[in-house]
Amino acid sequence: MATASSSPSPIARLTLALSVALARLSSRERNAVTIAAWVIGLGLVWWVAIAPALDTLRQAPTRHARLDAQLGQMQRMAATADALRSQNTAQPPGRDEVLRAVETATNGLSGTGQLSVLGERATLTLRNTPPEALAQWLAQVRINARLLPVDSQIHREPGSPGWSGTVVLTGPGLGGTP
Repeated sequence: MATASSSPSPIARLTLALSVALARLSSRERNAVTIAAWVIGLGLVWWVAIAPALDTLRQAPTRHARLDAQLGQMQRMAATADALRSQNTAQPPGRDEVLRAVETATNGLSGTGQLSVLGERATLTLRNTPPEALAQWLAQVRINARLLPVDSQIHREPGSPGWSGTVVLTGPGLGGTP
C-alpha cells in the first residue's frame, strides 16, 4: 500500500527554516534577533496604523472649519434659490413698477449708463461703467424689475476704467418672456 506524501506548505517550510536557524544561534543572538523583530514589527504598526490616524486627528479641525464654511455657503445658495423660486411664483410686477425699478437702478450708474425702453425690451447703453456698478445694476434689475439680459455687446477698451456697449433686457413686466 502506497501512502500519498504531502509536501508542507510554503509557510510551514519558512517557519521550519526559521526555527532551525534560530536554534543554531546562541542565546544572546536569539535575544537580539527577537528584539530586532519586535522593533521592526512595532515600526510597521506605527507606520501602517497609528501615524495615519494621528495625522487625520491633527487635520480634523482645519477640515471641519473648511466644511463648515462650505456648508454655510451652500445654505446661503439654497436660501437664494428658495427666494428666487418664490419670486417666480409671485405675480410679475406691472410695467410702471418695472420701469421705476429699472430707472432707479440706472441712476446708481452715476451717469455712465443711459436707458431706453421700446416695447418689450429695455436697452442700457454703457460708457466706461465700472464692473462693480454693472454687476450691481444687473442684480437690481433681475431682482426688483424681474428683467433678464437677452443680448449684450460690451467691451473694455485698453486702459479704460469700465465697460462700454449695450445690454438688452426683457421680462414679463415689459410684456416679453425672460
